Amino acid sequence: MPEVPPPAPTGDTLLKVLSALGNPHRLRIVAALVERRNYVSALAREIGMGRPLLHMHLQRLEAAGLVVGTLELAEDGKAMKYFEVAPFFYELTPQVIARAAATITESADRTEKEEAK
Repeated sequence: MPEVPPPAPTGDTLLKVLSALGNPHRLRIVAALVERRNYVSALAREIGMGRPLLHMHLQRLEAAGLVVGTLELAEDGKAMKYFEVAPFFYELTPQVIARAAATITESADRTEKEEAK
């Protein structure tokens, strides 16, 4: 049975994904999580970033559906949030971009303008 290609992303989704990946720190985070899932403190040490800044970047990646976070209890009872890369595939062609552009909502337009400030 042939594999069905994923549906083309909406304009809002594509903007969120491209915006999330348009930062070198977030690209490094995704690259580190491809190797293995990790918890915030260990990931912060691995990529040399403070936890608050890392957490902000992880939230952005999670909102775009690129990473998934799960809260787990350690043996000592401490709650730890682990992150891993979510499976994703985006094909960028002029046609995909044209279809996505036709579906951009006003709220996505406003969000992009606010984030640019």
